[in-house]
Amino acid sequence: MKIKTIRLILSWVGCALTGAALITSCSNEDILQGSQETRSNVEDSITFSGISQESAATRTIIYDHTKGGGASVIWKETDNILVKDNSGQWRKSATATFPIASKKSNALFKLAGRYTGTTHDVVYTNKALKGSQPQVEIKNKQTQSAPNNFDHAGESGDCGIATATKMGNDYKFTLEHKASYICLIPRSSNAYVNRSKIIKIEISSEDNIAGVYNIATDGTLSLASGGSKTITLTTGSGFDIDNTTADMSKNASYAVIAPGTHNLRIRYWLRNTTDNPKGSIDGTVTKYVTLTFVPGSIHDITANLNINDFGGTNYYLWDAKKNFWDGHEWNSADPWQPTKFLTTSSQNYPLSGSDSYNRPRTTTGRFDATTAHFAALPNANEMAWYVLKGDPHYDADELWSTMGYLYKGGMWFKKKANIAGFSDSHHPDNASTDLRDTYTRVAKAASQQLPVITEMNQYFYLPFLGYYSTGSNNYKFQSAGITGYYWTSSAVPSNQTGSYALTINKGLATLQDASPSNGMIIQPFE
Repeated sequence: MKIKTIRLILSWVGCALTGAALITSCSNEDILQGSQETRSNVEDSITFSGISQESAATRTIIYDHTKGGGASVIWKETDNILVKDNSGQWRKSATATFPIASKKSNALFKLAGRYTGTTHDVVYTNKALKGSQPQVEIKNKQTQSAPNNFDHAGESGDCGIATATKMGNDYKFTLEHKASYICLIPRSSNAYVNRSKIIKIEISSEDNIAGVYNIATDGTLSLASGGSKTITLTTGSGFDIDNTTADMSKNASYAVIAPGTHNLRIRYWLRNTTDNPKGSIDGTVTKYVTLTFVPGSIHDITANLNINDFGGTNYYLWDAKKNFWDGHEWNSADPWQPTKFLTTSSQNYPLSGSDSYNRPRTTTGRFDATTAHFAALPNANEMAWYVLKGDPHYDADELWSTMGYLYKGGMWFKKKANIAGFSDSHHPDNASTDLRDTYTRVAKAASQQLPVITEMNQYFYLPFLGYYSTGSNNYKFQSAGITGYYWTSSAVPSNQTGSYALTINKGLATLQDASPSNGMIIQPFE
């Protein structure tokens, strides 16, 4: 993920005249002309002309932004400004009008009141004034209609301040923007991603990044109410993500965000209609970044969206020498391995005497796996520590793939190094119990929230990879995206057939007895 910050400062010329203005033209060099009438009891009317530099970086509509470069800017027909009049009262202008219809960089704003001071304060905001404190609302729900289009900046929370300085009958001001902006520029070489569309982007932080903010005299934003730690950007009907290199015309996505240093979780929500066995699937590819968002700056963040693929060759009968479908894997020249639910019987499964078959036990009591790949798995005690002390968190949405199909759903566990007191020799809550000698089922409800952003590196992820089950001589691929089954290196001591396995689903992590005739995942844990 690469980050680039562009400083945005925008200059405007304000041209003003008291009285009923007759506007001809106004530019960086032009003066607004009109007639002046004197009134004793009726408020004067004044017109400010805001003129943007065509190459300036930002305003209420931002366009032509380039990665690592600037942007062009125009006013929007619904824009207005707040100006403090002679009495110190904030006045809201009428909406923008344009002396030249095709030149939206030059806008006129008419206000009631008297403006004769050497300077007058100016505020641009999207929130109606209540009382004497200007505020801006940085929206927690923002919408972008098309790729590389930031015309929603104003309504989403763009804001700025200025001091208008009198020059003759005119006022000149430079608007300084006080919100921050994020530009997300994703790419991917993953085929599943390339066949998907970005339908929304969820930006989450450990602190508030949206809400209603007071705008101080110097433009500092301070949260007043409605703080939100998440901004969701909806991307119209969906943006393509079939570009292998950065292509802003495909999917550049913008949001207004509160200034400050934020630890962000950025979840790109993809919709794929071709690669899930049951049809359309919506899920996430997640990125993390810590960044200081400077007021008045666009921050470019590029990201390579990838989906973890699990090859399908690590389904085993317990303690078997070779995988369940050895020599006939789903991607081999002679595939027997089912890749989704089978509706007909099949004799293509491990038979006694083959290396894919597990040796039957003849006694009860402790029995540890003998094959090297099973010996490398957590034993029953270790797995109990992961369950009870590993702080399991359910993740409903992260996408992954296996055997040519796209799924979602899994669970996060703390890594061994981050579990205090972790032991391979006893039960987490009873140092006198060794689960290899005494069968005990352990379970813990999973948190329905993702781990804290700044602690994500303490966790590892297990997808719900399903399993192969038998019935009437018919092995079927079951529960992918719903449940995960992971072998341990320990047999159940209380019977001759069972072995300990971790079962994970939406609500629960469980260590329990499992039939060794099921084809389940072997995977060393972190």
